Amino acid sequence: MEPHENTGHPRRWAILGVLVISLLVVVLDNTILNVALRTLADPVHGLGASQGELEWSINSYTLVFAGLLFTFGVLGDRLGRKRFLLVGLALFGLASLLSAYAQDPAQLIGARALMGVGGAAIMPVTLSIISNVFDPRERARAIGVWAGAVGLAVAIGPILGGALLEHYWWGSVFLINVPVVALGVVLVAALVPESRDPNPGRVDLFGVLLSVVGLVALTYGIIDGGEHGFDRLPVWAAIVGGLAVLAWFVSHELRSDHPSLDVRLFRVPRFAAPVALVGLVFFAAMGVMFFNAFYLQLVRGYSPLETGLLFLPFAAAQLFFAPRSAAMVRRFGGRAVALVGLALTAVALGAFVFVDAVTPIWIVLVLTFLQGTGMANIMPPATESIMSALPREKAGVGSAVSNTVRQVAGALGVAVLGSVLSAVYRSDVASALAGLPAPARAAAEESISGAYAAAAQLGPAAPRLIAAANDSFVSAMHWAAAVSALVAALGIVIVLRWMPARPVLAPADARPATEPELAGTP
Repeated sequence: MEPHENTGHPRRWAILGVLVISLLVVVLDNTILNVALRTLADPVHGLGASQGELEWSINSYTLVFAGLLFTFGVLGDRLGRKRFLLVGLALFGLASLLSAYAQDPAQLIGARALMGVGGAAIMPVTLSIISNVFDPRERARAIGVWAGAVGLAVAIGPILGGALLEHYWWGSVFLINVPVVALGVVLVAALVPESRDPNPGRVDLFGVLLSVVGLVALTYGIIDGGEHGFDRLPVWAAIVGGLAVLAWFVSHELRSDHPSLDVRLFRVPRFAAPVALVGLVFFAAMGVMFFNAFYLQLVRGYSPLETGLLFLPFAAAQLFFAPRSAAMVRRFGGRAVALVGLALTAVALGAFVFVDAVTPIWIVLVLTFLQGTGMANIMPPATESIMSALPREKAGVGSAVSNTVRQVAGALGVAVLGSVLSAVYRSDVASALAGLPAPARAAAEESISGAYAAAAQLGPAAPRLIAAANDSFVSAMHWAAAVSALVAALGIVIVLRWMPARPVLAPADARPATEPELAGTP
């Protein structure tokens, strides 16, 4: 690094370590939950959750998280980022306890929504604190480490979740959050300095309300359509109504003098292009991870722990390549690195179209490694570009946008690709259900988990039902994989059209963005 006056905090690397622990508790929970989905669907060992309830156990968290990020990103800047981090960790720990002891799917969905409130207070301030304690010349490296921590959580989560599920009841996958939260609270209180925006604006509560209502309505319509069919008026009322409210949100933000999200930022390519990439990649990736957990545990017959171990190549790629992505961007430019990352991601997702019930498992491992490598070379430079488009004191805004897009896209990816999965599965499996008792037929048509539960009660007819369910699920998985690959490939078009070839390097990064830049004028 060239000699210069470092404006970072003296304990910045220790602070980054604390922020990584805080981040781990949020990401760890979601990766553990992916492994626990099959157990939660089991009526004996879990909660007997339906496919839609499983999706809502994920989306209740992500939608609350995304809706409150607008407010909490701004409130953290205004009231104190350390304070919000501590409150978020405590609330996340409490909600984890409630999730662990939920008595039915509805209680779990509610507790997960409360966890989303805690997560919304944690996630944006971690990036905001990084932007404030690191010199702009070190920020890209720090964000690479921050992103690599996601890979570490992806590695720990499924393995830890699988080990817990093999020895304890399903609630243990949520209870494990409590000691991590306790450690995070102690370290944050001891090491992280307080920081805030010296010139805060008012909070746009009406805009936040519009965003929450619009996102919930839209995603509810997609999930309900996937579970019960898209040929019903309430489904389209929810989808169209959600889109209308989101359009109202954009209009309101354009008119507001204190918007929760300044939508004019999306006129700036340096800001808008990476935001779009984050959204597309997480839309595709979260949907694939959702169906992959069922594929490995049901179609292939692996235990929860074995399934967790099979996610290791993805995690290892994230952990190895994400911290090194900043150096790759400096050498080759953001556009070239993003293109390679997107190409690897699209190829890996598209290759799942050719995966079936007897594909050698090493091929699946190679595909997940390629996907992890691709995403590791997209996320850190995209996040750095988003954060560097704003001055330090407005870091909460950039962090809120980055994390909101990631979470909303992930929620919609699970909803849309889960709906594709459910619709194709139901259509394909229907012909194999003739002659089955009505309860077994209803359960088998609901989901592949329901088919396995029904087969346990059928005796000699069980192998035929399981074979039909596996074939139908694999066919549905191919359709979902094809859609996810197309979404990732769309990112290549965005990079070629709008992403700058070279990054904006220090010292330009050290200065705040000017008003004309934020407005998108030359």
